[in-house]
Amino acid sequence: MLATPTQTLNLTDMGKRARAASYALAALTTVQKNAALLTIADLLEQETPAILAANQLDLDAAYANGTDSIWIRDRLDLAKRMPGIIADVRKVAELPDPVGEEFAQRTLENGLLVKKRRVPLGVIGTIYESRPNVTVDIATLALKTGNATILRGGSDVLNTNLELVRVLQLALEQHHIPADSIQYIASTDRQYVLEMLKLHHYIDMIIPRGGNSLHNFCRENSTIPVIIGGIGICHLFVDASANLDASLPVIHNAKTQRPAVCNALDTLLVHEKIAAEFLPRVVENLGKDSVVFKADPAALKLLDDDRVTLAGNDDFDIEWMGLTLGIKVVSGVEDAIDHIRQHSTQHSDGILTEDSHNAEIFLNAVDSAAVYINASTRFTDGSALGLGAEVAISTQKLHARGPMALEELTTYKWLVTGDYTARA
Repeated sequence: MLATPTQTLNLTDMGKRARAASYALAALTTVQKNAALLTIADLLEQETPAILAANQLDLDAAYANGTDSIWIRDRLDLAKRMPGIIADVRKVAELPDPVGEEFAQRTLENGLLVKKRRVPLGVIGTIYESRPNVTVDIATLALKTGNATILRGGSDVLNTNLELVRVLQLALEQHHIPADSIQYIASTDRQYVLEMLKLHHYIDMIIPRGGNSLHNFCRENSTIPVIIGGIGICHLFVDASANLDASLPVIHNAKTQRPAVCNALDTLLVHEKIAAEFLPRVVENLGKDSVVFKADPAALKLLDDDRVTLAGNDDFDIEWMGLTLGIKVVSGVEDAIDHIRQHSTQHSDGILTEDSHNAEIFLNAVDSAAVYINASTRFTDGSALGLGAEVAISTQKLHARGPMALEELTTYKWLVTGDYTARA
């Protein structure tokens, strides 16, 4: 049974129960896991009124606290997102199960048969801010891959998360799967975050989902491996050869579709040969949807518009998470790459071009988790890339990079078969 926010929690006990549950999960067949996932989807559908009632309590509190309405609509409000969340759960049930997959098989000269088999990680701890859909995303992907989860969401969506976890655990119980497979730290006390980061005997990986301060706190205080990511200072470079008419809707999509997410566009780099023609069109096109602009001196000279102001010293190092766009004039692809190397968080960066040579230079030189040619940065998403729901977007290089879905929630073991073989 979930604790109330005022109760004292024993995280060591939660860790022990999660570890025990992970052993039961690892023994489940794909058929059993998929059946549980479909029940989760059905119950989320049935319990949507109760979930939205809890969500409304969190929304009311956010509005009362003066939280920005764009932030609330994008990160807290589930009213329009429940059908998509439920559809994603069913999609996860349809995806191939990576657990048990065998690969890299070979026979050595001494006769040993060697191969690798995918297995669950074990217990995944997730610390996240806002976005209650993350509760369902992570719990269901973890279930599909045989992992137990310990979740700690933000105080701003506590009511919503408690209701979601109630439904998730109810579905597990209907399939005789331990409810401890999905546990929630039902307290807003931040001491439990630090305690969670020290549970290395029970938690195998920590996935933080939130701002830079949360990621830094986890990295600096955890005794458990931490996946760093989800912080996006994303760029698009408009090359001199780009189709400008086709580029405008891509830029508009990258900036305005969901401005508060990590794969939204933060900085637009424009080749100096087309800047005078193209930048006024960008400002007019995006400005109609309330975008404001921070321009470098070269761009500012080309724009006589109240929506454009001079960029400050640190403005190109900001993940705007709103309707602000940095714009800068560059001399070419090498200059654009140099800017990205200085200011990118290695999340999602792209080039708009008709020059295949410049496209190849950009692809090879930009070291981000996702690099695009003639596409919006908004595609850096597990669902958009055909992976189903994701647990995070990793911007580090070990052990996963980019959208983390099913395969990234597994590890592998070596299987070695001999004929009573001894090493020479």
